[in-house]
Amino acid sequence: MSAPEKDVTPENQRAESTGKPVQSLSNKTASWLKKHYLGIINLALAIYVILPLMAPVLMKTGQSGAADVIYRLYKPLCHQLAYRSFFLFGEQTVYPRELAGVAGLKTYEEVTGNDGKDQMAAIAFRGNEQLGYKAALCQRDLAIYLSLLLFGLIFSLSGRRMKPFPWFAWILLALIPIGLDGFSQLISQMEMPALGWLSMRESTPFLRVITGAMFGWFTAWFGLPSIEEMMIETTPAKQAISSSSKGV
Repeated sequence: MSAPEKDVTPENQRAESTGKPVQSLSNKTASWLKKHYLGIINLALAIYVILPLMAPVLMKTGQSGAADVIYRLYKPLCHQLAYRSFFLFGEQTVYPRELAGVAGLKTYEEVTGNDGKDQMAAIAFRGNEQLGYKAALCQRDLAIYLSLLLFGLIFSLSGRRMKPFPWFAWILLALIPIGLDGFSQLISQMEMPALGWLSMRESTPFLRVITGAMFGWFTAWFGLPSIEEMMIETTPAKQAISSSSKGV
């Protein structure tokens, strides 16, 4: 009895006989990314947001070494100024500078005894048992990335059917508010003779959270649906149809 012959039919001929297009490795990778890119983005955002909140938890439970790793990891990414950060497990969740003029809250200067202009001291201060311990990301950054994550989750639950937010509306509702609040604060605190006419101001925790959340939410609304549209336009099925039509 003779041994069965091997099928030496080329892949493209087999594909033609079965009616199924052959996908290259790049097309398979593109297909996988199209299905899972949003999950990857949401997972990365969740990790990026949870770790800074774990730092005060670790400090509270006496694991200061592990907390120090997180603080150091995020230090190049955020100023970590105590008076612009959230605190957990303390008397207040925020300790703004006196310059912010927030009524009903103890100020950073009052509870620490530090000068509000001493930024190095504000960066180094991580908290204590009475005041609580600060997150490794500032108020505005946490608001930005939490809102990015929230929209990403909602976009996923919607079946990725939302349309991109208009770019001009993104400038109006995302870029301008955070720019006005952040840059007016920054410029007003520069000790330059040319800016002597400008009143010094310090943003409040409320304004930081609101402008940060608006920036994150509308940026995600503009960006994620735009990525989805690009993924649909470059889907391997469409590329295969385009290639076959060119061959004809």
